[in-house]
Amino acid sequence: MPLIKLDAIDSTNDFLKQLFKESAVEDYTIVMANEQTKGKGQMGSKWISEPGKNLTMSILVKNIQLKNQNIYDFNIAVAISVIKVLKYIQIPNVTIKWPNDIMADSKKVAGILIENIVKPDGSFTAIVGFGLNLNQTNFENLPQATSLKCITGKTYEPEHLVLLLKDSLLENRETLNINSDLLWSDYHENLYKKDYPSPFEDKNGNRFMGIIKKVTRDGKLEVILEDDSILYFEVKEVKMLY
Repeated sequence: MPLIKLDAIDSTNDFLKQLFKESAVEDYTIVMANEQTKGKGQMGSKWISEPGKNLTMSILVKNIQLKNQNIYDFNIAVAISVIKVLKYIQIPNVTIKWPNDIMADSKKVAGILIENIVKPDGSFTAIVGFGLNLNQTNFENLPQATSLKCITGKTYEPEHLVLLLKDSLLENRETLNINSDLLWSDYHENLYKKDYPSPFEDKNGNRFMGIIKKVTRDGKLEVILEDDSILYFEVKEVKMLY
C-alpha cells in the first residue's frame, strides 16, 4: 500500500486524481497532507481544517464493478467504513448525516468527498477523500464542528487512523460485492435524525418540518412531511437545520 505524505497541497483529491491520470498507480494508494489549502466538500463547498491538527487524505480505489447495483452503493460502503473505525476507537454517538457528513454528538467530525472516473463498461475508479477532525480544539467560527480530541480529550495519530480507514474500506468493498443490502442496513441504522421530526430548508429558502425515512438506492433523501406526503431530495436541494 503506497502512502504518499505531503507537507502542504491544495487538495489531496486533485493530487491523487492527477497522479492517476499521469502514471500507473497501485490500488489503495493513499495521499495524506499536513495542510490542505483548498480542501473540497460536496458540490464545491470548502473543507476548512487547521494545519497539522487533523487528518486530510485521499485513497484510490480502482476498477470497481457493481453488478445489478447502483453507483451510490459504493458511497454507502465508504460512509460505513468511517463509522466502523470511529466506533472501533470508541467515539460515542457517531452517525451519518446525508449525504456525506459524519457526526459525533450531533456535531460534524468528518466529511467525505468521492469523485468517480467512470469507464465505458460501467466500472469506475474512485478517488475517496476524507477530512477527519482529530486534534483541533478551536472551532470558534465553526460552532457545528467538533473533533475526536474535543470528545475524548485524547490526542490522535493521523497515520494510525489512515491505516484503520484503509482496512475498513477494503473490508466493506468485499462486503459490497457479496451483500450490499447488509451495508444499506448498517447505513440506515446509523442515519442521523432518521425517524425524528427535524427542521429543513429547501433550495428556495422555504423552511418546513419533516421526518427522514430513508435514503433511496440512487442516493435521494426520502422525507415525510406533516401532511403525510413524501418528498425526495437530491444533494444540495435541501439542508437540515441543526
